[in-house]
Amino acid sequence: MGPPKRSRFSFGAFVLDPVEKVLLRDDHPVHLSPKAFETLWALVENEGHVLDKAELLRRVWPNTYVEEATLAQNIFTLRKTLREGTDGQEYIETVPKRGYRFVAPVRAVEADALCNVPQETSETRGRASRRVWAVSLAAALLCATSWLAWQRLRLHERPLASRTMLAVIPFENLSGDPGQDYFCDGLTEDLITKFGGLTPDHLGVIARTTTMQYRNTSKNVEQIGRELGVEYLVEGSVVRGTDRVRINAQLIRVGDQTHVWAHSYERDLGGVLALQDDVAAAIANTIELKLDKRVSASGSIHGTGNSAAYEAYLRGRYFWNERSEQGHLKAIEYFEQAIAHDPGYAEAYSGLADAYALLGSNPTTVISRRDAIEKARDAAKRALALDDGLVEAHTSLAFIYWHYDWNWPAAEREFQLALQLNPSYATTHHWYAYYLMSQGRTEQALEEIRRAQESDPLSLIINTDVAEILYYAKRYDEAVKQAQKVLEMDSNFVLARQVLAWTYVQKGQFDEAITELENSTKLPGAEDVLDGSLAPTYALAKQLPAARKLLTRLEDESNRRRAQELWIAIASAHAALGDRDQAFAWLEKGFQARDGGLTLIKLVPFLDSLHSDPRFVDLVRRIGLPQ
Repeated sequence: MGPPKRSRFSFGAFVLDPVEKVLLRDDHPVHLSPKAFETLWALVENEGHVLDKAELLRRVWPNTYVEEATLAQNIFTLRKTLREGTDGQEYIETVPKRGYRFVAPVRAVEADALCNVPQETSETRGRASRRVWAVSLAAALLCATSWLAWQRLRLHERPLASRTMLAVIPFENLSGDPGQDYFCDGLTEDLITKFGGLTPDHLGVIARTTTMQYRNTSKNVEQIGRELGVEYLVEGSVVRGTDRVRINAQLIRVGDQTHVWAHSYERDLGGVLALQDDVAAAIANTIELKLDKRVSASGSIHGTGNSAAYEAYLRGRYFWNERSEQGHLKAIEYFEQAIAHDPGYAEAYSGLADAYALLGSNPTTVISRRDAIEKARDAAKRALALDDGLVEAHTSLAFIYWHYDWNWPAAEREFQLALQLNPSYATTHHWYAYYLMSQGRTEQALEEIRRAQESDPLSLIINTDVAEILYYAKRYDEAVKQAQKVLEMDSNFVLARQVLAWTYVQKGQFDEAITELENSTKLPGAEDVLDGSLAPTYALAKQLPAARKLLTRLEDESNRRRAQELWIAIASAHAALGDRDQAFAWLEKGFQARDGGLTLIKLVPFLDSLHSDPRFVDLVRRIGLPQ
């Protein structure tokens, strides 16, 4: 006797079974939380029709107050699970200010259709008995196989993943001193680094940018695991006194919320370095990973035995992660303190390289781009001379070779080394995607930016750069949808609004682009960023007085404070106005300063009108880009 006859629903590579509450892909179950499954089923059941947000909230969370942000996160998780865009298929469409629509074609299929063997009739009795016997046997075997598969699906709703996915949630500071947050964050980041380097082929680790969003969260294990798509969570707390520290850590399996392992450690501050390695080793052994030859569970991740050096390093990383000019300057100060305490501290040099590299790549009057990049280069090389296995140092050096030196073979080599050392380090995938895009390797670039997104799924900048690379790939509809997804996560994220406006321009929707840019310039810190896009947009929209007025202001601003970030934007505006001489004059300023934005010069649609000019061909040649 087989399972009851029922309908399943097929779309793309997926089959949804509403009775067993399971989603299949290529006959393998895909793990979804109950609420995510209910959301998907509601959308599939109403295929082609808009489901208002209020209706979805009532259906999925009946008699419960839930904010719209929870629904948006559920949709985000479903899109990640369905991996929209990787095969050109879109499943869930956002209908602005209303709700969502399931747009993929849906087909009803019978769950036990394979077992419906035709009955013998007078017309079939005359056929060869051997053929009848063979067909009957094959049908019987097929039915048996289907039955066993059905039973297996009932027992195992989770797929066999190629890698175990883990996230380290920020450790809670129970010291009663907010000034110790940096120590908890440093512990969290060190554990992420440790796990990322253990067995990259078997263990995937969610990046810090994403997990830090769960600091002091009220969400439970099931919610966090669902949103991140992980199988295990590491969480804990820190109590730090004058000379002692106690760390409580636990490993939780998301599927059944079981505490697989828990332990409490207490050491003096001089022993805190080895303590973190003990925690990482215990968890790695608990989930039974076979460690690779490069790193063992007992190997150190700190590179120093000097607690003062390590303390300064943690403070440096804390400020570096602020991703601001003042944060980078404070980080440099602390990394230099760490080096003063321990001149052989490779990680401190790597941190110094990271800080100078980003400081030199963003607008600043504190240090010239040239000086900042050279300091970053020296620090990265010193770090690798001390420890050639530091993925961050290889990635920083790759960034310098690509973004400043335009040394394409050296950049490729360093990116590849970094990826071999730690495939979970999202920054390597992120920057390598842009390198590949500059080389015209579009499909590889899209693959790398998706990998960065998988490692750091809640990073606003990485999700925005998915949209930007789709834009450069001329996949404008996908770019619009991706930018809108980012704005669902944070409606004030300026860079996502900029990419959205760029894409509207290429779709010929000038009114929408101008409205997006003009409204967004009111957001904090947005004016300088978006005015550079607004000037060429005015020009292409034939609003010439507005374009020229804004361009004059941008040129004055650039000359007054040598605003390097405006040079390509000013050149784009001149190109849109048909003034090629001025466009090339501003591009030459960028070339002389080795503006990293020039690595993508062939992809900027605002400059397309210049491509036939011999001066553009010569500029591309001097940068070293493929002709």
